[in-house]
Amino acid sequence: MFARFLKDESGATAIEYGLIAALIAVAIIGGATALGNSVNEKFQGVADDMNAA
Repeated sequence: MFARFLKDESGATAIEYGLIAALIAVAIIGGATALGNSVNEKFQGVADDMNAA
C-alpha cells in the first residue's frame, strides 16, 4: 500500500498546473500594474495641461 502511494503521480500533475496558474496570475498582475501606472501618468499629464490652459 505504501509503495503504491509513492508511485502515484496523479497529485503531482494537479500541483504543477496550480504552480503554472499562479505564475501566470503573477505575470498578469505585474503587467496590469505597470500598464495601469503608465495610463495614470498619461491622464495626469493631460489633466495638468488642461488645468494650466
